[in-house]
Amino acid sequence: MPELPEVETVRRGLEPVMTGHRIARAEVRREGLRWPFPERMAERLTGATVLGLRRRSKYILADLDTNETCLIHLGMSGRILISGTTLGKFHHEHPATEKHDHVVLDMDGGARITLNDARRFGVMDLFTTGTGDLHPLIAALGPEPLGNEFNEGYLIAKLAGKNTPIKSALLDQRIVAGLGNIYVCEALYRAGIHPARKAGRISAARIASLVPIIRDVLAEAIAAGGSSLRDYRQADGELGYFQHTFRVYDQEGQPCKTPECQAKIARIVQSGRSSFYCPTCQR
Repeated sequence: MPELPEVETVRRGLEPVMTGHRIARAEVRREGLRWPFPERMAERLTGATVLGLRRRSKYILADLDTNETCLIHLGMSGRILISGTTLGKFHHEHPATEKHDHVVLDMDGGARITLNDARRFGVMDLFTTGTGDLHPLIAALGPEPLGNEFNEGYLIAKLAGKNTPIKSALLDQRIVAGLGNIYVCEALYRAGIHPARKAGRISAARIASLVPIIRDVLAEAIAAGGSSLRDYRQADGELGYFQHTFRVYDQEGQPCKTPECQAKIARIVQSGRSSFYCPTCQR
């Protein structure tokens, strides 16, 4: 599933062709994805001007001049692609329709935004602008890891006394929004914390050190366009490149990248997810 850096990369790719532009025509080619689409979604989107694009956790939020906000979640395999406009040095013509192109937005500037989702685990919804904090997919989310509310004092207080592994705690979207398996593995490696260590038994100083490390990992991943694993692509169809700098994720059996460390990266399964770590550097 695309994590925060991938979703932020897509949002930034969409911004120049959507913000300030009118949706000339919206086409909905099925009744829904994970859940049914809202009633008359194509009709409600057609003619609306996009005032701005935001991201909350792993959701893209498009504020419209109709006083509605369109929520988009890519799910496990969702992709948003742009065609019919120049992105960087490439001009992307409109491609032939594919089987899993479920929603198509033709913008007044000539760009076409296509939501393709082979497994149909994605989500699109419309709600009244300004009520997002009450939306069932957003209401319980914790603070953004790149925002001011996510700070050392907050994280220390949230994890105090917790008997869950630190890996599971950081994946809990109620504690911090947007983190997924890849970037938690990478952050814990940089912090030298074993993914199975109980969150409540880690010193306050070590918990505090996680905050800037998490921010650094996310910022680096965004700058690299995210990590291209399986279905993910940027909005212009290009790959992300952060996977080429993974230090532990998906590196099982490879030498640890810490200088002079002789250990090899190991893998354990936690709550059905693979955790990669260095058994020497992470305690």
